[in-house]
Amino acid sequence: MFGANLTVVLLLCMSAAASARVGIVITVGPPPLPIYDQPLCPGDGYLWTPGYWAWGDDFDDYYWVPGTWVMAPEVGFLWTPGYWGWGGDSFVFYDGYWGPQIGFYGGINYGFGYFGTGCGGGRWDNGHFFYNRSVTNVNVTTIHNVYNTTVVDNAGGNRVSYNGGQGGISARPTPEQEAASHHRHIGPVSAQLQHMQEARSNPQQRAAINQGKPPVAATSRPGEFKGSNVIQAREAGGPYTRGSDRGNVQNGAQASTPGHVRDLPPAERPPAPHTGDPKLDQKYQKQQDKQYAAQQKERQKLQQQQEKEDEKIAKQNANAANKQQVEQRHQQQTQQLRQRQQQQQQQMQQRMQGRPPRQ
Repeated sequence: MFGANLTVVLLLCMSAAASARVGIVITVGPPPLPIYDQPLCPGDGYLWTPGYWAWGDDFDDYYWVPGTWVMAPEVGFLWTPGYWGWGGDSFVFYDGYWGPQIGFYGGINYGFGYFGTGCGGGRWDNGHFFYNRSVTNVNVTTIHNVYNTTVVDNAGGNRVSYNGGQGGISARPTPEQEAASHHRHIGPVSAQLQHMQEARSNPQQRAAINQGKPPVAATSRPGEFKGSNVIQAREAGGPYTRGSDRGNVQNGAQASTPGHVRDLPPAERPPAPHTGDPKLDQKYQKQQDKQYAAQQKERQKLQQQQEKEDEKIAKQNANAANKQQVEQRHQQQTQQLRQRQQQQQQQMQQRMQGRPPRQ
């Protein structure tokens, strides 16, 4: 048991490292994003990766992973931040990744160019990364590949840290963002994973202790949690109060099962395999694609069935009792579909990690 007020379920995320990091689903929403300044970029080639709230299942609380500057793993690669999404009765974390295009990150306003879509903090040009001085903190005396372009914060300073649900960001991925998730990309690099573990091991980074205002909100380099380059949060992004019982959800999201398949959030492809063996990666990728296509087909079939039944009950002018019966059946079907497909995805990830599936 992880705690009386939480439901923790293993899900599908893998990292680029040999020891994969597994994503989680929980019923307590993350705190608002804290307000902090960006530390000075430590050198040419470093890209900004925004801070975020992660979950520590061993101590049942969110902890803040500071924003930091990270060397891009490949020339031309950009960072798509991870994000929390409301899945109908729980919160799911979708891991960030490196790739040639910025993908969907929930519409979350992480700041410093990551204002909900894309990134205005810089761009690659002829093998060099150019920094946009209007939104990034760069010393122009040492880094000369800079430019100034105004980037409008369309989110208006919104500090909401999750997508979907009541009070969450309502953004959905565009076709271009969907396509970006299917391009070749890699998960967090080792420096990022070590950075996350450093934050996890520091009790002061936990929301229950810092009340949404972490003492280390950003760092100049990954893992450097002490010294003059550590930035403390200026203030919390808003109040944070943990739920008091099972199913009680923070930040106003309602713990209700979606009534129809159409109410489920858009299905996202799992991250590309990175076992270190190209042939094995190709094999797993084909299996993932086959599973994804089958799940999409199953989802569409059930959605069409439910919509036909809704039309039929409407034409019959059925009484309230009959309508309620159909709605309850649709809700049960939708919940069973979601749970079944999550289990299939989890088993796929466990297979790629060389672990037997959970019974």
